[in-house]
Amino acid sequence: GGETARANLAVALVGGPRLLLADEPTAEVSTAEEAALLQLLRRLQPAEGATLLVTHSAAVAEAADRTVHLLDGRAS
Repeated sequence: GGETARANLAVALVGGPRLLLADEPTAEVSTAEEAALLQLLRRLQPAEGATLLVTHSAAVAEAADRTVHLLDGRAS
C-alpha cells in the first residue's frame, strides 16, 4: 500500500538523481494515499531534473505538467 510506495520512492531518491522514474507508483493505494503520494512526488522532484511517471489513471495524469499518451504503440 502507501507505506511501500513511499519506501520505494525514498530508495529511488538516494543519491539525488536528475531523473526520477516512477512506474505506476499509485497502483494499489487508496485515493487518500494516492493524493499524498502525488504531493510528495511533486515536492521531491529533482530541482534541475524531471520525473517520468507511468500510469493508467486519468486522475494521476491530470496532476502532470505534461503528458504523453500511448495507444497501439504510438505516442501522442
